[in-house]
Amino acid sequence: MLRHEMAAVGRYAELLARCRGGDARPIARIQAALITSGLLRRSVELHDALIRALASSGRPHAALPLYAHLLRAGLRPTPHTLPSLLKSLALSPAVPGARRLALAVHAHALRLGLTGFLLVNNALIRVHAGLLDRLPDAHLLLRTSASVDASTFNTLITAHARAGRVADARSLFDEMPTRNVVSWSAMVNAYVQAGDGREALLVFSRMQDQGVSPDDTVLVGVLAACAQLGALEQGKWVHGYLKATSTRITVFLGTALVDMYAKCGEVQLGMEVFEGMKDKNVLTWTTMIKGLAMHGRGSDSLRLFSRMESLGVKPDDIAFIGALCACTHTGLVDKGRELFDSMLNRYGIKPKIEHYGCMVDLLARNGLLSEARDMVHKMPMKPDALIWGALMAGCRFHKNVELAEYVIKHWIELEPHKSGAYVLLANIYSASGRHASAKEIRYVMRDKGVEKIPGCSNVEIKGVVHQFIAGDLSHPCIKDILTKWYEIDTRIRLEEGYIPDRKEVLLDIEEEEKEGALSRHSEKLAIAFALISTSDNTPIRIVKNLRVCQDCHHVTKLISKVYGREIIVRDRARFHLFKDGTCSCKDYW
Repeated sequence: MLRHEMAAVGRYAELLARCRGGDARPIARIQAALITSGLLRRSVELHDALIRALASSGRPHAALPLYAHLLRAGLRPTPHTLPSLLKSLALSPAVPGARRLALAVHAHALRLGLTGFLLVNNALIRVHAGLLDRLPDAHLLLRTSASVDASTFNTLITAHARAGRVADARSLFDEMPTRNVVSWSAMVNAYVQAGDGREALLVFSRMQDQGVSPDDTVLVGVLAACAQLGALEQGKWVHGYLKATSTRITVFLGTALVDMYAKCGEVQLGMEVFEGMKDKNVLTWTTMIKGLAMHGRGSDSLRLFSRMESLGVKPDDIAFIGALCACTHTGLVDKGRELFDSMLNRYGIKPKIEHYGCMVDLLARNGLLSEARDMVHKMPMKPDALIWGALMAGCRFHKNVELAEYVIKHWIELEPHKSGAYVLLANIYSASGRHASAKEIRYVMRDKGVEKIPGCSNVEIKGVVHQFIAGDLSHPCIKDILTKWYEIDTRIRLEEGYIPDRKEVLLDIEEEEKEGALSRHSEKLAIAFALISTSDNTPIRIVKNLRVCQDCHHVTKLISKVYGREIIVRDRARFHLFKDGTCSCKDYW
């Protein structure tokens, strides 16, 4: 190639480097100029630069024909060609033949002897683990590679986490010779995705011990773990760290902070973060809308939804779920109908099963059981367990045994081995005085091998999350906890006339033993522990994996009155703020 052509190649390569990560149209204009001039067919460097620029643009699939053009020109790919090409393939899974082309590129890399290059090998592992969904092959590439680095392991850790194989991800993480901040982030987020916030925070603690400074991705994962566990103090620590290090609160960090505060029972602090954010996207608005709704602040949630609309932020389908939940918790049936209709009529959003679930819950909660049943029948999709569960909750509250028996037949078909439907029907029978029928349900559960999921409650004391499981007496402070519970039980009986609601115990045990089983429900143990571990007037925050049972709900109201403590419980459905003997849910949850 002549000297002036080499200079032109350099100029074009520099222009293409500036185009990366932006609009694909300038790249297309440069490509057209190169083809017209004939320069492209004589330069591998220009092919590399074009593929690299397109791989980082909004049209990564446009890079794929360039590889064929390079081969037809008789040029030999370099170790820089294939990583960018494979990246383009990974970002273009919907392109016909993308997977077949990825395999062809792998074969070509082998034939050309390029697999010994670290960048090429890492790109091949990434495409096998992602686009091709062939984790065993990606593993084999890792084991047979001439050289690997942290990026190699990070790719596989993330892929295993995405596949739900968190134990395999951890094995790879522990095996790594060296780790970078991306490695720690991948592992923290792997546990978060698996719903194991406790382990995610342990990994983060170990990361801090090793002196690795967290980046935004790690901190977003840690905030998500705090949200899962209700670990408010640790979430506040992250917020304090961001302030102390003058870290810019990006949209993602700000949204994670809002979500953490809302799910840890401090929705007002979440609102302060929200109002202080300079940049917000629809997810930020939706997170705040849903947070307010979860806390029973339906009117505030709907006002925020209207404010979002007035500012020109178009709500998406998830935002409508938040707004409909707000209607549910506020009892605004007409507003709920209006919002549901506006989804399609105003925004062209076709309601999904989650939106129908919100509407069924809203109607059933407000006693419109026939209308709720009609909506279930008219849905354009087959009802799932959540739909039947929402209708069943209305049956429980309004003691409609006939409809409950109808619902249970459909619900059990979908979840024959889960306890939720059976437990709710047994409670409805007991509340209606049909104790023999409730007992029969217990026998059916036993015959089918259906076991009630044990309740699990978390409470954070001085930055440490303590976990209690129903009936489990393994906590190191269990003797003090049971002594405190005996005191609580005595006081609420004497001062408030408490009588245990034995129908909540779905066990074949003697009646006198049922009170003991009730006393060992996970949230009762957690509250007793919090009372002996915190000072007076300190709010108690509990996070539970299941819906709070009626007896525990009643007891918590009494404790809040007798002990003068504010107790915030997040169960599977919503937040309950217990204060002065009342609950924010107005006894419907």
